[in-house]
Amino acid sequence: MDNFFKLKESGTTVGTEIAAGVTTFFAMSYILFVNPQILGQTGMPQQAVFLATIIASVAGTLVMGLFANVPYAVAPGMGLNAFFTYTVVMGLGFKWQQALALVFFCGIINIIITATKIRKMLISAIPLNLQLAISGGIGAFIAYVGLKNANFLQFTSDANNILSINGQAFKATQKTFEHGVGSIVTGGGIVPALSNFTSPALVLALIGLVITVIFKVKKVPGALLIGILATTLIGIPMGVTNLHLVSGYSIGSSFHELGTTFLAAFSAEGMGSLFTEHNRVILVLMTILSFSLSDTFDSLGTFIGTGRQTGIFSGEKELALEQEPGFKSKLDKALFADSIATGVGSIFGTSNLTTYVESSAGIGAGGRTGLTSVVVAVLFLVSSLASPLLSIIPTAAIAPSLILVGIMMMSSLGKIPWHDLNEAIPAFMTTFIMAFAYNITYGIAAGFIFYCVVKLVLGKAREVHPLIWIVSLLFVINFAVLAIV
Repeated sequence: MDNFFKLKESGTTVGTEIAAGVTTFFAMSYILFVNPQILGQTGMPQQAVFLATIIASVAGTLVMGLFANVPYAVAPGMGLNAFFTYTVVMGLGFKWQQALALVFFCGIINIIITATKIRKMLISAIPLNLQLAISGGIGAFIAYVGLKNANFLQFTSDANNILSINGQAFKATQKTFEHGVGSIVTGGGIVPALSNFTSPALVLALIGLVITVIFKVKKVPGALLIGILATTLIGIPMGVTNLHLVSGYSIGSSFHELGTTFLAAFSAEGMGSLFTEHNRVILVLMTILSFSLSDTFDSLGTFIGTGRQTGIFSGEKELALEQEPGFKSKLDKALFADSIATGVGSIFGTSNLTTYVESSAGIGAGGRTGLTSVVVAVLFLVSSLASPLLSIIPTAAIAPSLILVGIMMMSSLGKIPWHDLNEAIPAFMTTFIMAFAYNITYGIAAGFIFYCVVKLVLGKAREVHPLIWIVSLLFVINFAVLAIV
């Protein structure tokens, strides 16, 4: 095992890798229940989506661990599944089978741009300060996720600021909503504030944060995992940790319903009808572009943000990627693993898969090799039989670890020359749009666009790599099309 995963060379041990894998799995296991709920609103059978989520996540994460030997986990992306449901199906009027076909095309595009080195060339083209901003931005993003999941923040909005419900324009007179209320979008009138510490779950999250901070600053091995388990135990007498093993998903029913979504992307209602309406061909192509941009830059942001800071993707060989033929480096192989996962997901019946930013929790716990990913994959596989056990771990127990990991990742912001406004503006847009827009891709898009604007105004447009110009233009077109439709 040591020779295969190169544990000693990476400065880790079997115990550390297992603890890291468990930490990552707990941090992202929510996707097993959230993904079916979101995609189920399109008419897809939820139990089928549950099993498709597991199959695709296991496949992608195993390739990440065994082929690339890096500690990252792959699963259907949050935000991407919401885009699938509320924008593509409910907003643009595609059938869910057609949406799966669009995801499949996105997976093919990602495989092509990975095999042809475009993704890797793009990483090398990103200026150092933007890379540092992406790393710090992911730190701010993951910490914000932790704060939100801990319910430390509350948001107030009145009816006048509600823009849409379930992707449709809000009407104050509307009283009922088909499939219930799945999403509410409000405008700039929403006001954030610190929550009142009256909820037992909120108090438990605060206790867990204090415990995890103590373990981490005292450099206790496995501090994040110990914090999760200790907080879960403390939550039992507080009534937050639910010991009732109840689950709406059974393996038998899931396999039965999987027949509905398996290969649905290639059916007459899927790919067979996707290009039959000529007036929608442009819309189809732009939707594929939107999927591909989000999928690509979610993963790139995670790799850049965590890999270079920890040394997982370091050294001249890893950075000069466009000059290395084939899949020779870890990053080559990791990008390939991420690319094929989306294709696998679309075949079984789920939205785009992406490298999870929650992998940073396992990396923060010491994970440095593919053994971490293998542990995550095994736990995903076991969860198909023991899904009720996952509900025992409360969200309040996971949130403190995410906050701590975010804090550690934000250290890269200290290397950015904030006194130089030309560098500070793109870096700021990258970091804080990423966190407050709750989207890694949007943060990268904002950084790219403002980087190009600054260089253009200063007469230094030639200093910008052609790929950055191309991608920035694609982002602008993408935002324009989404605004129009």
